[in-house]
Amino acid sequence: MKDEEIKETLHNLKTVAVVGISPKEDRPSYIVASYLKSKGYRIIPVRPDGDKILGEKVYHSLSEIPKEIGVDVVDIFRRSEDVPPIVEEAIQRGAKMVWMQEGVIHKEAGEKAKRAGLKVVMDRCMKKERQRLLK
Repeated sequence: MKDEEIKETLHNLKTVAVVGISPKEDRPSYIVASYLKSKGYRIIPVRPDGDKILGEKVYHSLSEIPKEIGVDVVDIFRRSEDVPPIVEEAIQRGAKMVWMQEGVIHKEAGEKAKRAGLKVVMDRCMKKERQRLLK
């Protein structure tokens, strides 16, 4: 995606499911989610265990998030090889975008998401991009 498209996305899409978020405050997933929450985004933590992170209920998968909660962006903090089933869930949920954080690259899953109509960003940090583009 071009910078202008990313800027528009960051401005308009406000509900972010953070897949692989850590409850540890020094981890990148926690830092990014905390930053996004401070900027007005609704954060939905997704990880296999835990009750609350950043004061928000933890869901064990994207499919566990109630349908009435619209997920705009699925922000992925998982190993690249773990991405395909997450993208599949994002498509099934009707998410608008899949964002793979720095170091997370899966071209086939990205292409599948694009074919399903989702926007895709790979190997970029949502926090850094927001700081750079929405000054």
